[in-house]
Amino acid sequence: MADCPTCRVPSLTQFASPGLVGKIVYEGHDRADDPAWRESGAAALDDYARWCGHLCGLTCLRMALGPDAPSLFALRDGALKYGAYTEDPDDGTIKGLIYAPFVEYAREAHGIEATVHRRLTLDEVADLVDTGHTVMTSVHYEIRRPARPAPGRGGHLVLVTARTADGSLHFHNPSGIDAPTRTAQLPRAEFEPFFAGRGVSMR
Repeated sequence: MADCPTCRVPSLTQFASPGLVGKIVYEGHDRADDPAWRESGAAALDDYARWCGHLCGLTCLRMALGPDAPSLFALRDGALKYGAYTEDPDDGTIKGLIYAPFVEYAREAHGIEATVHRRLTLDEVADLVDTGHTVMTSVHYEIRRPARPAPGRGGHLVLVTARTADGSLHFHNPSGIDAPTRTAQLPRAEFEPFFAGRGVSMR
């Protein structure tokens, strides 16, 4: 993977300390042991620790909004008011991101032209970025290690920001474990096995 020289979209992580992402996702590092947690905008450490692993979609929105975007947890609080996340009343499990209310939130609160794509091909993703959109695409989180076989499709969101002349996709991964996987580039043939064929376009 390589840095994207043409992308002007900031690359952000859903965890407050980018240097801890690998330890959190692969080594069981306690999310509550993140010294930068206040930078997320969370009001309390336990709230940060409970939610940060679920906020890939709002990190994509924050990147799409640019350098003046609200904090990640300010976006979380706004999205909750629109029902973009729900919590199981029995065990408190966080469910989301739910695309339709997320799009409503992005449009009404932030003036983003956003559209849900329940069926989406990589050709359509390329066409969307060619017309000035960024595309939040559903992929398996292991897209950060693309040399390994894809263990599945979907469950995580990355922001496709551009494409190369030969069709490779530039994307920002909120849970990338280092700089080359946070601002990444993959040929479509390598991206496709992780891709769930759905997403949200934003402009």
